[in-house]
Amino acid sequence: MTQAAKLTARQEEILRLIARSIERSGYPPTRAEIAAELGFRSANAAEDHLHALARKGMLELASGTSRGIRLTAQAGAALRAAGGGVRLLSARALPGMEQLMLPLIGRVAAGHPILAQEHVESTLAVDPQLFTSRPDYLLKVRGASMVNAGILDGDLLAVRQTRDVHNGQIVVARLGDEVTVKRLRRGAQRIELLAENPDFAPIVVEPGQPFDIEGLAVGLLRNAI
Repeated sequence: MTQAAKLTARQEEILRLIARSIERSGYPPTRAEIAAELGFRSANAAEDHLHALARKGMLELASGTSRGIRLTAQAGAALRAAGGGVRLLSARALPGMEQLMLPLIGRVAAGHPILAQEHVESTLAVDPQLFTSRPDYLLKVRGASMVNAGILDGDLLAVRQTRDVHNGQIVVARLGDEVTVKRLRRGAQRIELLAENPDFAPIVVEPGQPFDIEGLAVGLLRNAI
């Protein structure tokens, strides 16, 4: 018996819908979108079908997010066996099963690029659906200066490598020989790097002081390793 034979017609239809959504937009559909597409009266009906598919090993469901749906390798095999013209079902993995391989950056030596090989402690596989913007690396957080922003010592900050940042965003900045995670405040006369902890004073970037933006915080992982 093939894997596809274990699915009802409706379950196979839902898997195809999820696969097409991932191919088209890069994201799985929400429960409400599944319900609307298939004519269910409510998102709860879609939820029931998703849990049935999860019990059959076709999906992994993440709580607390409307798009927390992940196709498993078993789902890919079932859809390939069923055929029927879902274009992404080729020899490559389904996009919904892909993972980002991100370098984990530990302590950064003075004067060295943040992504220099000597700073990379390991490489971690993470689900791209965790982030609204694709990160380029993970930075291990040191200290308690950002605790009121929910960033704790030992957390892994997901960072997109860019200088295109705006006031109020949390950035990775290089100030002289130090790399730090702070909230950016850029005024007409000066730049400040603000902690999210009243025990830490703002860092003022003095005129002529070596300063650069290394990246923008786009997510956070905790207890990942």
